[in-house]
Amino acid sequence: MKKMTTRTFVTIGMLSAISYVLMLFNFPIPPFPKFLMVDFSDVPALIATITLGPLAGILVELFKNIIDYVMTGSDTGVPIGHFANFAAGVFLILPTHFVYSRFQSKKGLLAGLVTGTVVMSIALGILNYFVLLPAYKYFMNFELPAGIIITGIVPFNILKGALVTAVFLLLFIRLQGWLSKQTPLNRAA
Repeated sequence: MKKMTTRTFVTIGMLSAISYVLMLFNFPIPPFPKFLMVDFSDVPALIATITLGPLAGILVELFKNIIDYVMTGSDTGVPIGHFANFAAGVFLILPTHFVYSRFQSKKGLLAGLVTGTVVMSIALGILNYFVLLPAYKYFMNFELPAGIIITGIVPFNILKGALVTAVFLLLFIRLQGWLSKQTPLNRAA
């Protein structure tokens, strides 16, 4: 791994701030429970991942959630929702990076985003079953039936991943020339 430059840190900070602002514009989708909200805050993390590598994307996800927790807090005092958001973002960006870095093309990017969406949906289903739903029950005395994972959480994450993928691809097409110059994989060593 190469040494991070000042430019890299500034870019990560800027993308984290944009990601936080996008996180504020969240909205529910009617057939799903109201606590499941769609936002496009993973788009800047995907940009960071494609241009600077997976660590940059993870840092954008982390800083976005830390800023949101500091600014808004949590109903439980424990950042369960923020942890879930961070995990969802990481499970989306890492598979995207690994597939795209292997097949550097539009099809490779689309395959990476689809893979990331599937991995995120399955991983969040498992994480909700074993960690998040029990945490909500313990800290908030709020119990949800385990069936909600199959009927609500997994389908919601598939839809959210599809929406984030669509928005990211629209941006990627417009910014492709600039992004290709920023991508570490395309730079001369």
